[in-house]
Amino acid sequence: MSDAIVTVDNCTKTYSRGAERVEVLKGVSLQILRGEFVALIGPSGSGKTTLLNLIAGLDQPTTGRVIVAERDISRMDESQLARWRTTAIGFVFQFYHLIPVLTAYENVELPLLLLNMTAKRRREQVLTVLHLVGLQHRLTHRPGQLSGGEQQRVGIARALVTDPALVVADEPTGDLDGRKKEEILDLLENLQRGLNKTILMVTHDHVAAARAHRLTRISDGLLLEERADTKEEALALAFPDAKIRGND
Repeated sequence: MSDAIVTVDNCTKTYSRGAERVEVLKGVSLQILRGEFVALIGPSGSGKTTLLNLIAGLDQPTTGRVIVAERDISRMDESQLARWRTTAIGFVFQFYHLIPVLTAYENVELPLLLLNMTAKRRREQVLTVLHLVGLQHRLTHRPGQLSGGEQQRVGIARALVTDPALVVADEPTGDLDGRKKEEILDLLENLQRGLNKTILMVTHDHVAAARAHRLTRISDGLLLEERADTKEEALALAFPDAKIRGND
């Protein structure tokens, strides 16, 4: 079995805007190892969200291959991708994407309703992940009754409830600041260390990027090779205007 859980092989992505063709990704290749915590960084319009969407099975490359957990998802049709995403990928979003009229428990349970699973087994898994993110006392609270940090914890619990091979997080701390941001980063880091979860995080934030094992920078549709011996040097190259603090 390969140590790579994600292999992006020479992928391009081109969109049509009327008569104009826009090349968003230009022959991108990337590997992510099992249990890695990778930060994907780059300016707006660089192609990082497009690359994240290819890896998460939300979009398909124009050319090239995307292999996740030994499945070539670039060859799947939309119905196959939809079934695959249900169990293989956990999504964490910047603005949580919780359903306001549902409780924390019900929001986390939603992905399991698509699976052939007994009510007892669903309850066990929902309670397990809510306990994991420290919200076992907030089961019956709706999103409007939770803080931003608590809502993101519900979002992370929902991402974990199917025990996915890969967790993709799109700006997971972008709507948080101060201690709430640090708590979510602590949680993601603990998931990687304690459960050996593979995490791919898109972020503009050097504080969030510093928590990752590895930084991958994209610009104008191309991955950039950083000439850096340490993560701190890579952070300094990627965020030249930020004060970078060492991170163990």
